[in-house]
Amino acid sequence: MGRLVALSMPGGPRWLEQLDRIWADGDAVAPIDPRAPAAQRARLFAALRPEALIDDAGEHPLEGGRPVDDGDALVMATSGTTAAPKGVVLTHRALDAAATASAEALGQSTDSVWLACLPLHHVGGFSVITRARATGSGLVIHDGFDAEAVTAAARDGATHTALVTTALARIDPSRFDTILLGGSAIPAERPSNCVATYGMTESGAGVVYDGRALPGVELRIAEPDDRGVGAIELRSPTLLRCYRDGNDPKDLVGWYRTGDLGSVDASSGLLSVSGRADDVIITGGEKVWPDAVEAVIATHHGVAEVAVIGRPNPEWGEAVTAVVVPVDVLRPPLLAELRALVRDSLPAYAAPKAVELIERLPRGGLGKVSRAVLRGDR
Repeated sequence: MGRLVALSMPGGPRWLEQLDRIWADGDAVAPIDPRAPAAQRARLFAALRPEALIDDAGEHPLEGGRPVDDGDALVMATSGTTAAPKGVVLTHRALDAAATASAEALGQSTDSVWLACLPLHHVGGFSVITRARATGSGLVIHDGFDAEAVTAAARDGATHTALVTTALARIDPSRFDTILLGGSAIPAERPSNCVATYGMTESGAGVVYDGRALPGVELRIAEPDDRGVGAIELRSPTLLRCYRDGNDPKDLVGWYRTGDLGSVDASSGLLSVSGRADDVIITGGEKVWPDAVEAVIATHHGVAEVAVIGRPNPEWGEAVTAVVVPVDVLRPPLLAELRALVRDSLPAYAAPKAVELIERLPRGGLGKVSRAVLRGDR
């Protein structure tokens, strides 16, 4: 058995040196945001229970830690900004499987150079490291995303990177051979070198590229409704071994229910993700997918940002509600305008019954809008 070592340093060569040392010692790593406030760090330590911390000042023992099993490589915290985070335990074998499957799908070679510029305490950033290491590719690490630095890295030879949609809009994507796009709101119309990925911490990062499962990854839709929409489940060598508390979310034959809903096209075999199961709005007995409604409302000239949620309603069960950041607070979009816009593209029941104005939308570490916070679940 080895130790779990929390690594809390800015991304760069020294971060990579410490990762290599941790793994060479037979230990597992728990990447921690070096900018996390004390209260958040305390929550992470309580959930992950590392035995030591490495930061810019050196290595420090921690109380209350417990060991990891042989073969464990990474304990990655799920997003837990306000709720208690979970520690996802991934083995070296799982990380290698994810990296090699990605390389096979992308046609990656040893001439490739990966740029890691997403936070390394999220699996989307960390998996860039493992992709480069597993395939012998070059690797450049930045301490977070900076548009000018990313452009310079591409000019200096970086060929592959991983980004979220908000970052993509700030660079010239044509400078890269391949850009993996993760997170939410991936545009349907995007540059041909951008690959839409689907996955989560528990799957060892993205394991579905442009709707198709990576080699060795199985995907199915459980309990589909009459439209073919059901729970997305994965079975893959890339999946977590368990959570840090010992709970294994996989069933007896290895299937993991992701918590997302989606469907698979019968002719193409491509996955279409409808959204989080928790985010589906049931209004008047009809299901409304927030992502689809948000995409329509976002085209309104007076909408800077929008999130769609359900609010409890005695008549409808839930009322479709558009939470809008207006372009001009003095001239916000009218409910009637948004309802008409949605009804032109989607069923009438998907049109919002209320509009709430807000200065900014709550977001997680990778820029995902937290509908749970808007609903008051957290």
